[in-house]
Amino acid sequence: MKIKDLPKSDRPREKLVAKGAENLKDSELLAILLRTGKAGKNVIEIASQILAKHSKKRLLQMTYQDLVKIGGIDSAKATTLLAAFELAKRALEVNDTNLPTIVTPKDVVAQLAELRNNKKEHFIALYLNARNQLVHKETISMGTLNANLVHPREVFEPALKHSAASIMVAHNHPSGDSKPSEDDLEITKRLVEAGKLMGIEAVDHIIITKNTYLSFRGERLI
Repeated sequence: MKIKDLPKSDRPREKLVAKGAENLKDSELLAILLRTGKAGKNVIEIASQILAKHSKKRLLQMTYQDLVKIGGIDSAKATTLLAAFELAKRALEVNDTNLPTIVTPKDVVAQLAELRNNKKEHFIALYLNARNQLVHKETISMGTLNANLVHPREVFEPALKHSAASIMVAHNHPSGDSKPSEDDLEITKRLVEAGKLMGIEAVDHIIITKNTYLSFRGERLI
């Protein structure tokens, strides 16, 4: 039976308007997101079959590739579901992966405390998702830092691999002086410009010393 053949009171959208979303079954809520069925099955039947095989919690954890493998979910439906799930997670501040959240320079320094005592300069990039959670950390270079050593390509390649929404970078000054050098300024400028082109924001650059740190954004150098 097609959805249009059901009494209006049993159609998911009409039922939601009349009784409120809280009074709909799980399958009816999913059916609204899926919108349409396929040949031989209406959207409620498809939603019921999906929920019979996959728990709601499992659905929330699925990637695009996982969703499009499910019968009845095409690319358009998968993107709609992912958007709805992500919005719900953000509204409820759900953190399924227990990833650390990186927002402030202090958060960056806390992740890179080992840099304080390093005798050589290390340039490290932190890759964040849209919820500012750390999804990957990578050492880009070691040794004397210069604008030729840290190339935007090396910094942003992992960002694409890990689907990062933004990055923060940091390096240490073994000398104990947190003042940025001309190379530091040049590197930061190039990363910010590259990030704008790629749609991946370079949020901040932190210089870490044994006893202190400097934020480029905090000093309005970004």
